[in-house]
Amino acid sequence: MCLNKIYSFMNSQKTWILCCFFNFLIACVFGLLMRFIYLFPLDFLNYSFLLHAHSHVAMLGWVYMIVYVLVVHFFIPKEKRQKPIYNRLFWLTEFSVIGMMIAFPIQGYALFSIIFSTIHILLSYVFCRLVWKDCSKDKSPSKRLLLVSILFMILSTCSVWCLGPAVSMLGKQSTFYQIAIQFFLHFQFNGWFVLAILALFLKQFQNKIDEVKFKKFYLLIIISTLLTVTFPIRWFVENNVLNYINGLGVLIQLVAFLYFYKMLKPQISHFKSNLDKTTKMVYSLALCSLILKIGIQLLTIFPNLAEVSHQIRNFVIGFIHLTTLGIITGFLFGILLQNKILSVNSSILKIGVKCFIFGYIFTEILLFLQGWFLFFEEGTIPGYFQSILILSILLVLGLVLMMVSVINFRSNNSRK
Repeated sequence: MCLNKIYSFMNSQKTWILCCFFNFLIACVFGLLMRFIYLFPLDFLNYSFLLHAHSHVAMLGWVYMIVYVLVVHFFIPKEKRQKPIYNRLFWLTEFSVIGMMIAFPIQGYALFSIIFSTIHILLSYVFCRLVWKDCSKDKSPSKRLLLVSILFMILSTCSVWCLGPAVSMLGKQSTFYQIAIQFFLHFQFNGWFVLAILALFLKQFQNKIDEVKFKKFYLLIIISTLLTVTFPIRWFVENNVLNYINGLGVLIQLVAFLYFYKMLKPQISHFKSNLDKTTKMVYSLALCSLILKIGIQLLTIFPNLAEVSHQIRNFVIGFIHLTTLGIITGFLFGILLQNKILSVNSSILKIGVKCFIFGYIFTEILLFLQGWFLFFEEGTIPGYFQSILILSILLVLGLVLMMVSVINFRSNNSRK
């Protein structure tokens, strides 16, 4: 009887959600520690190791895991998603994330962190196979977008298998090694994560999507994703052809999202009318972040600005957070709230969401503003490091409050 209760608890969707938020909280705590030790160095903490831990747990512990949960929820038929394999796979993947949480802060890239990262990749292949097999047979736009995102995820990991030979033969500073890393990151974020998020977002539109406009968006976004991988490659290979290819890719991306907007425009009013204020706010944040991302990528058409975007670290961090916290997490929060997976009536959750958004917006402003100060050789903004540390606390506080809301919501439901 006790074992059945434990299994039921671990198989609960709310438990999965809580686990994902726990991963996100730990990733944010690592980020907060990085900003703390910049001001107050601690001998027992290695900044580089924390950076690896922060990025891996945020990407593979938060984004991957919550996408896993929502893909299973929205795309896998009920009779198939209740199979034990999905629950077992979730917890095996979480085990690999916990391993990375522990290994990376202690040793950075070394034996155990590499083992757990490799386990995560292998388990992601199992997930891809399950989704491809169990996904309903309909040819809906959202399903097609999801499947192509999965292909991009598999493509991204091809470069990971090259890293070992690259290090042993050429070293970590080699051009090949650096390009392999950027290849992985580009197709993980712009191929797998962003397209999977858009697939989940399209799934929220109950009325039929314009097939002609979708096909144009679908084709253009695939081409754009493939072409814009040349942007990070040109950081290590000087060739003007790469600039032209990236420029073409960025312009195609702009056209793709214009079709995306036209495709959804007839349904936007009806879609918004069914959302509460908090959900509207979160979706607005995600869409504004997406527009900003497209605008920043358009600026990389100009070679001087493209070079600056790589050389000034504040711009790099700001852009990564724009994608992960603004676009990806924004859409994820919106989908969770819209479908009442998070309790929209919880005052604790509303405060948590506002804390998170406030912290995100103002850390982004500070990061990009400091980047411009460095670009114009104006030095450091007075109180910059203290301010960004304080604002980062809001991100952590927001997530803590959201987790409390999830726990309360699950407890209240279990009593009914």
